[in-house]
Amino acid sequence: MSIDLRQIFRALAFAAEKHRRQRRKDTDASPYINHPVAVAHVLAVEASVSDVPTLVAAILHDTVEDTETTAEELAQLFGPEIAALVTELTDDKSLPKQARKQLQIARAAAASPQAKRLKLADKICNVRDVTANPPLGWSRERRLEYLEWAVRVAAGCRGVDPALDALFDATLRRGREALCAEP
Repeated sequence: MSIDLRQIFRALAFAAEKHRRQRRKDTDASPYINHPVAVAHVLAVEASVSDVPTLVAAILHDTVEDTETTAEELAQLFGPEIAALVTELTDDKSLPKQARKQLQIARAAAASPQAKRLKLADKICNVRDVTANPPLGWSRERRLEYLEWAVRVAAGCRGVDPALDALFDATLRRGREALCAEP
């Protein structure tokens, strides 16, 4: 596996800087950067994805959506391929939350293979987080609703990477079991 570690570390430094003041909504208010790192970890370690643009985009996937970063800035720093991949995964925050969720479902099937891999890895991480360390105040019912929505998004991403498909299924099964076992 020949990976350009310089580009990966440049992306890590960039994302860490961009997300430096952001926290997750979990009870620990964990640093936001943990999420993009976890997504890249799922791809590289758990699913053996070695495609550098996909791994770099995993690290950067929330920068345009959740920070002041622009697609043009990403293109200048990381190239047009990575900028396009991040843009493909970016929700339009000007839309209401429910509309954004519906668009994720609708766009999943038409996404590029790289975007489908990344979206599945993102959903795997989110299902793990919602199950084990949910946002503050989320009821079990809301968490189960999130899992069911994730299934709908993942359905459009299936067939590109059997390892990620299986990992999503296993993560979902464990998440449902854990939430159903809660009092």
